[in-house]
This record gives sequence, C-alpha cells and structure tokens, in this order.
Amino acid sequence: MSSIALTAPSTRLRITARGRRVVAFLVSLPIVAVLAVAIVGGGSALASGDAGAPAGAFTEITVMSGETLWSIAEDVAPSADPRDVVAEITRLNALPGGSVSAGQRIAIPAEYAPAA
Repeated sequence: MSSIALTAPSTRLRITARGRRVVAFLVSLPIVAVLAVAIVGGGSALASGDAGAPAGAFTEITVMSGETLWSIAEDVAPSADPRDVVAEITRLNALPGGSVSAGQRIAIPAEYAPAA
C-alpha cells in the first residue's frame, strides 16, 4: 500500500482595500497621538538661564513725533554704530518689526543713556 501524503493547499494572503485602510489607520494612530501631545504641550514657554537686565541697566525715554529708532540711536550714541544701538534697543524692548510710535516709552541701555 502506498502512502499518500496529505498536504494542506497553500493560499496567498491578500489584503483588500478595506484591510489596507485599517492597517494605515492603525499605523498612523500613534503618529497622530504624538503630534497631538507635541502641539498641546509645545505652547508653553521655557525660561532661559540667561540673566535679565539688572535694575538700573537702562533708562526710559519717550519717543517724540517723527523720531525713529535710527534717529534715537544717533542722538543717544553719536560715536557708536547706529545699527548696533538700534539692535540693542530693539532687543531690550522686544520691539516687533523695530518700529516705534510717538508717545511710546522705550528703554535705552545705560551705556547709551542721555545725560540728564
């Protein structure tokens, strides 16, 4: 009597369009969760270790009509490069765009403070 080997027929695994969508969803779920946590938690500001300006390290002036940061820099530090003075005033006052308006109070670094 001859022995007949019984083997199971082999089938190829095929993923349907619906199965591909499910796999894509399951793969993207952790990525979306990480991004959501980063967006929600990323809005908080971190304090830097830099020391702030010590009290008395600047003098405040009032911007007069027609004055610009450039003209203020030339007035308070005629011997210094106006670009450097404007950069320091902008940084000290956190001025967006580097513009000022009449009546605005701005801080001038003490090294450039006008003589009182």
